Amino acid sequence: MSVYSFKSSKGPVFPLRSILVFFIALFGFYVCYFSFNQITLENGEKLTGEVEQTELHCRRPPIPHEQMRYVHFPTPATYDRGECACTPVRFFVIISMQRSGSGWFETLLNSHPNVSSNGEIFSVKDRRENVSSILKTLDKLYDMDWVTSAAKNECTAAFGLKWMLNQGLMEHHRDIANYLNKRGALVIFLFRRNTLRRLISVLANNYDRRTKQLNGIHKSHVHSKEEAEILARFRPKMDISTLIPSIRDAEHSMRTCLGRFSNTRHMILYYEDVIRNKNALSRVQEFLGVPVRKLSSQHVKIHTSPLPDLVDNWEDVSEMLNGTKYGRFLDDADYVK
Repeated sequence: MSVYSFKSSKGPVFPLRSILVFFIALFGFYVCYFSFNQITLENGEKLTGEVEQTELHCRRPPIPHEQMRYVHFPTPATYDRGECACTPVRFFVIISMQRSGSGWFETLLNSHPNVSSNGEIFSVKDRRENVSSILKTLDKLYDMDWVTSAAKNECTAAFGLKWMLNQGLMEHHRDIANYLNKRGALVIFLFRRNTLRRLISVLANNYDRRTKQLNGIHKSHVHSKEEAEILARFRPKMDISTLIPSIRDAEHSMRTCLGRFSNTRHMILYYEDVIRNKNALSRVQEFLGVPVRKLSSQHVKIHTSPLPDLVDNWEDVSEMLNGTKYGRFLDDADYVK
């Protein structure tokens, strides 16, 4: 009886111990599993929070819905935009004609800390050889992988170029207009009302290109009063027989350009307006979506004298234009401040 009692009391020890070990292991597994999930959840929430903060940071600028197609966040391949990666960038193009003040206008824009206009990149013929080369060049520019002395890169909020009508623009206008609309690029038309003054400037610039009056160097733009005075000494003799056709052709080119790119988001600006109207540059900055600043340029104007002092055969020019619709250019009223 005592032996039976002893065996009965010792028998259940091993199953109870196994059950206890099993529950301890299960509890330990549960604690580890819960802790791991908690850490993963916290890390996930932290990562999600960082992504959301980045997205919120990028959405921070108050951009109206209708303008969202004109706002970009480029990621250049050649450099890191760093803290400005979320700075919204607007693409633009200045469309103009030679001797219409576009060089001076571009330097004004580039004096703004957030604007980079990269010059006449299509003055190089290889870049405008055909539509493919034009679009490839534009892709590189608007990806912000175009490095020039004007490029401010990281914190640029408006990025563009200057494009003359005779640099492949008009020949491929449909493809270019479609591309500009697809990329959401803003267009600034800059022309000159007084096409007579523009023609005089063209003739004077062509003369200096041949003679290189400034110590054997041709300069389309100057940065000192002394250089400007030297270039202004030349007074072209205008061909009376081609005067009106030349003015007519220039005005026709401007009208044609405005018509062909009328479906783009654009503004029309005239050189005379920039000179006379203090608000003209403010409107341009607002159009580009950058803070309005006082802009400046190192360019010095070459031809500042009244029209009769700029042309060798002014009496012939005056007689030819008087009584025509181009006679309005003779009084120079649209140029004087």
